[in-house]
Amino acid sequence: MDSAEWDRRYAGSDLVWSAGPNRWVEEVAADLPAGRALDLAAGEGRNALWLAERGWTVTAVDFSAVGLERARSLAERRLGEHADRIRLVEADLREYTPARQGAELVIVAYLQVAERLRRSALRAAADAVAPGGLLLVVAHDSDNLAHGVGGPQDPAVLYTAQDAVSDIEGRGLQIVRAEPRTREVTTDEGSRTAIDAFLLAHRP
Repeated sequence: MDSAEWDRRYAGSDLVWSAGPNRWVEEVAADLPAGRALDLAAGEGRNALWLAERGWTVTAVDFSAVGLERARSLAERRLGEHADRIRLVEADLREYTPARQGAELVIVAYLQVAERLRRSALRAAADAVAPGGLLLVVAHDSDNLAHGVGGPQDPAVLYTAQDAVSDIEGRGLQIVRAEPRTREVTTDEGSRTAIDAFLLAHRP
């Protein structure tokens, strides 16, 4: 999907995603000391907002102007005088280069794009991790097509944690966890299991 398509999705009256953070983001970051964070493909800013509420200074990047405007509105309501903890950047990840080693936490959540762009974006994300910092990548796993539910139905934009490991090889990060993760989701057919790719890496 291009930016215009995402703009149309975000233009509705309701949030496309939940107001709270992604469960894996919350699991990883809940006990971390606040610092600088970078949220790539931030959408409506749910992860960035949650981090900012916890004292982080966050750069949230997305190519949807409508999604970022919603994030800006939510930041004003939820953060009040601390709304400046979030810096919103409208940019396509094909062209955006984050500051090198500029964030203690870098998040790439559900960036479902073709392999070439994914590899470029994940390498840039890895390079943005500061010493002592973490990179978290979460995606709809390739195995979701056959054994899970939800996410894109195009295998070209799905990937595994090991694919992400290969993408960031040679960027100076140590792999903490790289595995499939399951989560239960509610559908019209009842409770179903979704499969996510989960990668957590650390820069010594």
